[in-house]
Amino acid sequence: MLPEEIKNLIGRSTPTKTCEVEKGAIRRFANAVDDPNPLYCDEVYAQKSRYGSIIAPPGFFGWPKEQDRNSAITIDTPPALITALEQAGYPLSSVVDGGIEYEFFLPIRAGDVLTAKTTVLNIRERAGSSMNLVFIILETVYANQNSSRVATAQVTAIFRSINPQEKERTNA
Repeated sequence: MLPEEIKNLIGRSTPTKTCEVEKGAIRRFANAVDDPNPLYCDEVYAQKSRYGSIIAPPGFFGWPKEQDRNSAITIDTPPALITALEQAGYPLSSVVDGGIEYEFFLPIRAGDVLTAKTTVLNIRERAGSSMNLVFIILETVYANQNSSRVATAQVTAIFRSINPQEKERTNA
């Protein structure tokens, strides 16, 4: 059973992170995901489109202006949550990706400066046959420099408990 201190982290948010959306980064991301859409790299084409400029592909939110080099995972998570889970026997090394759902409201354009804030929406534990699992639902809200919401991302992170033999090995 999850300690109450973990359940009390529902509703906790990370500090706001600022991301810059740069034209060259949009192009590199589009190339990396093999998306040849000219809206992401052809300025002349993009200017003639309904968007009027280069836009970012879905899922690209720019690069953080300041990245915590000690961050162990790429999704923003309140540090108190990671610490509490590890103390309860759910190490960060056991996390697996449970999926991500996006909702888009406005196009993200080259030159935008986005703010992102992540909030813990839900935490639930489920007993498995050989270990327990904790499902963490996180929501990140992205807004542009005009304070307009451009997207939300809802991430599910699944933490697996250490089984007793594995726990003994890691403590040895």
